[in-house]
Amino acid sequence: MSCPDCGGDRVTLRVPADLRDHAGSETVAVCRDCLRVQPIDAGAAEPATPSAVDESIPDGDGGVAFLLACGNLGSLALHRPAIVELFEYAEVAGVDVYLTLDRLADTVPNPHFDVSRRMEQVDEFL
Repeated sequence: MSCPDCGGDRVTLRVPADLRDHAGSETVAVCRDCLRVQPIDAGAAEPATPSAVDESIPDGDGGVAFLLACGNLGSLALHRPAIVELFEYAEVAGVDVYLTLDRLADTVPNPHFDVSRRMEQVDEFL
C-alpha cells in the first residue's frame, strides 16, 4: 500500500478507542517516508505496531498517539489542540516526545513537516 502523497510505503495501525476522534477511523495508514496519516477501512491490511513505521517510535498506544500527532504537524495553526492532546497522551503512556522527534529527524527520509522547527514550536506549548 503506497502513500498517495509521496508514494512511500505505508504501515497500518489500529487506533485505540479513546484516540479515534483524532484519527477518523479505528484503523489508519502511516507513511514511513513522510509520516502522513490517513484513515482507512479496518479490513484493508493487518495492523502492525508503531515501530514498523520507524524503529525509534515506541510500540503501544503511546506510539500510536505520537504518530497521530505527527500526522497533524503540517499545520500547527489548524491542529494545535489535537497535537497537544495527542503528545500529552503519548507522554503519559511513556513516550519521550522530544527524543522521538529528534530521532525522526535523522531516520525519516521526507517528513511532511520540518522536524527541527516543529520541535521548537511544540516545546512552547507542551
